[in-house]
Amino acid sequence: MSEPSRWSNRSPGNLDHVLPEVTRGDAASAVRQAGTVLTDWANLGLAERSEYLRRAQSAIRERQEELAVLITEETGKPLREARGEVAAVVAKFDLTLADAERWIADEPVKDGPHAAVIRHRPLGVAAVIAPFNFPLHLGHGAAMAYLAAGNPVIFKPSPLAAHVGRIYGQILAEELPEGVFQILQGGGEVGRALALHPEVRAVCFTGSVAAGRELSKALAEDYSKSLALELGGKNSAIVCADADLNLAAQAVAEALCLTAGQRCNATSRVLVEENRRDEFLEALTRALEPWKSGDPLDPQTMMGPLISAASVERYQRLGADPEVDWWIAPEVLSEVAGQRGHYVRPAVGVFRDEAAFAKSALSREEAFSPILVVQTFHDFADLIRQQHATPYGLTASVFTADEGKFQQLADRLRVGNVYWNLATTLSPSTLPFGGWGCSGNGHPGGRGFIRFCTQEQAVQWRQP
Repeated sequence: MSEPSRWSNRSPGNLDHVLPEVTRGDAASAVRQAGTVLTDWANLGLAERSEYLRRAQSAIRERQEELAVLITEETGKPLREARGEVAAVVAKFDLTLADAERWIADEPVKDGPHAAVIRHRPLGVAAVIAPFNFPLHLGHGAAMAYLAAGNPVIFKPSPLAAHVGRIYGQILAEELPEGVFQILQGGGEVGRALALHPEVRAVCFTGSVAAGRELSKALAEDYSKSLALELGGKNSAIVCADADLNLAAQAVAEALCLTAGQRCNATSRVLVEENRRDEFLEALTRALEPWKSGDPLDPQTMMGPLISAASVERYQRLGADPEVDWWIAPEVLSEVAGQRGHYVRPAVGVFRDEAAFAKSALSREEAFSPILVVQTFHDFADLIRQQHATPYGLTASVFTADEGKFQQLADRLRVGNVYWNLATTLSPSTLPFGGWGCSGNGHPGGRGFIRFCTQEQAVQWRQP
């Protein structure tokens, strides 16, 4: 069925609140316009591009609170989180321009047979396909890197965050040369048309593993096109017998409930040493007490709603898994703070044994909701085997008092981001961020993404 040409989102925290209507865009038209400004933007040079981006940063900074409120209204992300997201958007300009100075400056080569330089040239028109859970920050990081490197950007927001994406795009477009940054609205059909367009030479996609796999297959014949995939995770907190259980429980509760579990780096599994399981579960129960669903526009609210009715249905389906014994049972809340919305309760389940784990959908499917499953291990080899029983490789946290044990485990974990006594969701913009295995394709977001926004050109010459 074809996507609608117009739609309006309802606030997931207040279903009676309808946001302004959005109109579907045309990918081919957007690409044509970007192509007309490609050469001029690329030839400006980093210093002049930086001046434009600094002006855009100032404009975003002036409207931080407005953007935060829009994020909260359209996605249900608590206002305290939304404010942090927009602050990260502002900071990303500084980090990106510092990366540009480091990674894309010309590199003279003095040890070759001739005078030479390695140049870092733009790839061409870039497409950024952003998710709803960080509707600005995740796509913005890629967009800033592409722009700083000389590539015009077409930014497709999630259709679930279309209105805030439109306002963000208007702010940036007003500060940049016409056509250098465009917002393209639409769903999967528009995103596919954009990514597959032959004049688009770089694609950054953040979303589900299934969608990322299909996109990768579709682009396989266009092998020179750059594709960066930031996909899902089944992220583990590993709790050793010598861990501070209260610290571990607090970190797990936070990483389970931030953004109502709708983060690719959310903690959805705990592997706890078997002789400490019950103690950990009791500590986790206490740690979850503050994480109650509330009105996302209330600055005190720690957990808001899920994004949609479909997300609630997935939560209910996974919460009915017969292979799990529920320590804290799943629950859908029809009303919170006097408002109808897509509210749910954090749920904690325990796998009875490995056979149950093998049969459960929760062993392989990303919940993208506040559902946590707990397993036990009895020794190092057992832990590593169970950790690698899923194909994901995004983040893992290790809780132990022994640094040597942490380092030993970190060397064995097949994940892109490893933490010691920290939540799996602690992914600062000052570090690279990307997944291994089904979680990504080795093109990290976060710090250093600009390395994937240019192509090297070796230039050498004979002196006359």
